Amino acid sequence: MTHFTRGFRATALKSAKHAMVAGALMASAVAAMAQNASPIGTWQTIDDHTGQPKALVQITQDGSGTLSGKIIKGLSANDNPDRRCTACTDARKDQPMLGMTIINDMKKDSDGWDGGQILDPENGKIYRCKMHLEDGGQKLVVRGYIGISLLGRSQTWIREQ
Repeated sequence: MTHFTRGFRATALKSAKHAMVAGALMASAVAAMAQNASPIGTWQTIDDHTGQPKALVQITQDGSGTLSGKIIKGLSANDNPDRRCTACTDARKDQPMLGMTIINDMKKDSDGWDGGQILDPENGKIYRCKMHLEDGGQKLVVRGYIGISLLGRSQTWIREQ
């Protein structure tokens, strides 16, 4: 084998390794972008009154593409992990807030997710819900409303990394 052939093989192997590394990086970037194009993941909620982090909500998707969200951790300094939803009026009455499903039946629509419900465990009220992503998928705007979307309030949740 000549010196030229060995050099050519070494260069070809290096190029192949670089191509594989680049391909792997590209695949992970595409996966990250796809993840950020969906609300699936963990979100930090913000208290409306104090502006401080309140809880972590994990949003998951079932086999039919429907999203739901449950409280996985309280974040406020005075959080009690044994708190119960004493104001709830449905099957969640007196159930622990930690682990409680507060978002259900969300389905993809043209510019976000709609058709579901959200529970405010502080007052036990259930609202219709819609949500959409902003800031490259790093923020989730969650709107709870009664009747029409104009009659409600929105919260912006921050994606946990």
